[in-house]
Amino acid sequence: MRLSIFVGCFVVAAIAVNFGVVPSGIGGSNVVWVILLALVLSAPLSFVLLRKQRDEMSRQLVSSVDRAKARLEANRTREDGATS
Repeated sequence: MRLSIFVGCFVVAAIAVNFGVVPSGIGGSNVVWVILLALVLSAPLSFVLLRKQRDEMSRQLVSSVDRAKARLEANRTREDGATS
């Protein structure tokens, strides 16, 4: 999803540079300039547009970490009970 946002911003930036809406790069750096413009445009867009996916992934990671912690704690208490 992030890549598609970047590609869309790259196309928009390339069109804007081609039609003179945005100044072109110096000398032969036009492609680098368009890539930088696309990065600057896509970063805030993906931060806003991908918020739901990021929050859902965070919830999944927190739940899996909590399960792993619970398993480790269960194993630790089982070992403590076996040695006593």
